[in-house]
Amino acid sequence: MAADNGRVKVLRVIARLNVGGPALHVAYLTEGLASRGYDTTLVAGSLAPGEESMAFVAEQHGVSVVPLEELHREISPFRDLRAIYRLAKLIRRERPTILHTHTAKAGAVGRLAALLAGPSKPPIVVHTFHGHVLRGYFSAPLAYGFRKLEGVLARWTTALVAVSPQVRDDLVALGVAPASKFTVVRLGIELDKRVGEGDPDRDETRRLMGVVGDRFVVGWVGRMTAVKRTDDLLRTLRRLVDMGVDAVLCLVGDGPDREELEQKAHELGVVKRCLFVGYQEDVARFYDAFDAVLLPSANEGTPVSVIEGLAAGRPVVATRVGGVPDVVRDGIDGFLADVGDTEALARRLAELAADPELRERMGASGRERVLTRYAVERLVEDTDRLYRSLLEAV
Repeated sequence: MAADNGRVKVLRVIARLNVGGPALHVAYLTEGLASRGYDTTLVAGSLAPGEESMAFVAEQHGVSVVPLEELHREISPFRDLRAIYRLAKLIRRERPTILHTHTAKAGAVGRLAALLAGPSKPPIVVHTFHGHVLRGYFSAPLAYGFRKLEGVLARWTTALVAVSPQVRDDLVALGVAPASKFTVVRLGIELDKRVGEGDPDRDETRRLMGVVGDRFVVGWVGRMTAVKRTDDLLRTLRRLVDMGVDAVLCLVGDGPDREELEQKAHELGVVKRCLFVGYQEDVARFYDAFDAVLLPSANEGTPVSVIEGLAAGRPVVATRVGGVPDVVRDGIDGFLADVGDTEALARRLAELAADPELRERMGASGRERVLTRYAVERLVEDTDRLYRSLLEAV
C-alpha cells in the first residue's frame, strides 16, 4: 500500500529526543528511508526537566519534528490520555500506511492511539524496543503490570523490533511475545562524524583537561541516572587507585544524579581525580583523550557510548547486561563483568593500564568490527527490508 505518488507514508513516534541512541536512530533512519520511497512524519514528545535535547541531530539531517507536548517520560493519566487523543487525531489526518513507535512510552501511547483511530488505523504497526523498562526500573508490582501491558500491546502490533539479540531474548523470556514476532535491527550511527578517525590533538585535549603525563584516563559518556549505576564509576575508580594505578575519571554528561555523584566523589576521596565536564555535543575529542571506556550500568539496550568508544579505538570495560555483550566481545574488544562487581571492573582496568599494547590491540579490533556492524546504511537497509516484507503481506 502506498500513497498516490507511489511513496509509503510512515508515522514515526518517539517519546523524546533526549541524549542517547534512540534520538540518533530515528533521525538517521528517517533521513535514510526518504531516498527509498518513504515519506516520514517524525513525532516527538517533550523532555523532562534537566534533560539535554538532541533535536539538533534531526535538524542537521533535514528531518522536521512534529512536537507532541503531552507525550513525556513520566506517567500522568491526564496528559497520557491527551497524548493518545492528539496522536489518534494525527493518524486520522495523515493516514499513514506504517506506524512505527520507538521507546516504551511512545510504544504504549502510539499503539493505543492507533486503536482509537478506528477505521484510520494504520494497516502496519511496528514497535522498536531500544532496551526495556520491565526489569530494574520499577517496583515488582509495577514491573509486572508493565509486562502484562506490553504483552497485550504486542498482540496488536504487526512486528516487534529489538536492537540486539539479547534484548529480544530478554523480552521473550519475560513473556512479552514469542521470538517469531521479533526482528533484530541493530542501531546505525554516523560513527565517522561522531568520533572521526582519531584526533591528532589528543595530547592537547588532555592538557586542556588538566591531565599531565601518561596518567590513565577512564572515560564515561551518558546520562547520570540510577540505572546507569554512576556511583559504581566512583567505587571502581577508588579501587583502581588503591591498586596503584594513577587514574583519572572523565564523566561526559549530566543528569538528575550529578549533585549526589559529586558528593560521593568527595566521600570516597577521589574528587580530585574526577573531571565532570557536563553535556557535550562534540564527543569525539573526549574519546580521543580516553585510554579506556567504562560502563557499569544495571541495564542497557545498545549502549551508544560503547559503540563510539570502540569506533574511536578505545577498549571497553562494562557490565554484562542487555545488549552490551552484542557490542563488546569479552577478551577481544574489552572486558565484561557482573553488575556491581567494582573489584572486577577495576582489576580489568588495571590490566589495561599496565599494557598499552593490549589497549591498542583491543581498540583496533573493536573499531574494525563496529564501523560496519553499526553503519547507518545497514540500519536503513534492514528497516527497508522489514517494511517491504510487511507491505507485501498487507
